[in-house]
Amino acid sequence: MSPMLSMLAAAEADSSLHSFHVSGAIWIGFLVFVAVLLLVDLLVLHRDAHDISIREAGISSAIWIAIGIGFTGVVWALIGSDAATQYITGYAIEKSLSVDNVFVWAVIFGYFNVPNKYQHRVLFWGVFGALVLRAIFIFAGVALLDAFDWLLYVFGALLIITAIRVARHSDEEIHPDQNPVLRIVRRFVPVSSHYDGQRLFTRIDGRRLATPLFVVLILIEATDVVFAVDSVPAILAISRDQFVVFSSNAMAILGLRALYFLLAGAKDRLIYLNVGLGVILFYVGVKMLISNWYHIPTPISLAVIVVVLGITVWLSLRASAGQEPESTDGSSSASNKH
Repeated sequence: MSPMLSMLAAAEADSSLHSFHVSGAIWIGFLVFVAVLLLVDLLVLHRDAHDISIREAGISSAIWIAIGIGFTGVVWALIGSDAATQYITGYAIEKSLSVDNVFVWAVIFGYFNVPNKYQHRVLFWGVFGALVLRAIFIFAGVALLDAFDWLLYVFGALLIITAIRVARHSDEEIHPDQNPVLRIVRRFVPVSSHYDGQRLFTRIDGRRLATPLFVVLILIEATDVVFAVDSVPAILAISRDQFVVFSSNAMAILGLRALYFLLAGAKDRLIYLNVGLGVILFYVGVKMLISNWYHIPTPISLAVIVVVLGITVWLSLRASAGQEPESTDGSSSASNKH
């Protein structure tokens, strides 16, 4: 184990999962910080719709990851080393699990033939909605675990079952047209037959109609609910502090748009990703199940996640060397299926 991990493990050796003292000022400061990041991204960096190149996506993703990792130092300074270790581990879990979400987005965008230049705006509102939904899941999850300790075993078992499902779904096709949410939206919301720039709603012959982008946004929010069922219990196996769990989720989610444009076409290259994610979920599930008898230090969990991800990516790229990545531009699809 490296000196850094040894130091962190020693600092946490006698601690178990607990809540830290986080003042209202820290919460307000963090929420303002997130709001500023969102506004800068929407009103400055992506004010005008444009095709996002791999280079732009790579630079943006690197900046978002740097901000997310750098926030560990802020948590350390304001709350302490235990909280910082739990934060960066939760961030690593959420970031790794979100890659699967990125590939689902690619399928949805392709199905609805969404032009590349409009995808970022949809993802912006999708991320905003995801932050709200995750906050609800996290606060509810922490409250339930505090009130009913036996739910610890339910969440742990759910993670292990999910791990097996994720590890075995590599060839499973996704069919947006079979999504019940899509059928409900089509039944109750009048939808136009064409896009109107980045608008979610438009007017045709005096009627206010939703554009296909609105339908895409609803589907993206629905998929995040499904993924939250996996990721939130996974992070609750690392920390029970609401600020640590929410901040690690939020900082990972904020960079998902850039990560999408960087990785959406690489699904065929990361052929073992589902196995790696399954191993991570299985590990945190076991960690949660045995936590009442043995507390695995968070730095050990962080090391396991990093090593599993590294091996997964290395083996995937080695096995798929020479394959061409798919285009992320929905406009290349044969037809518009809204």
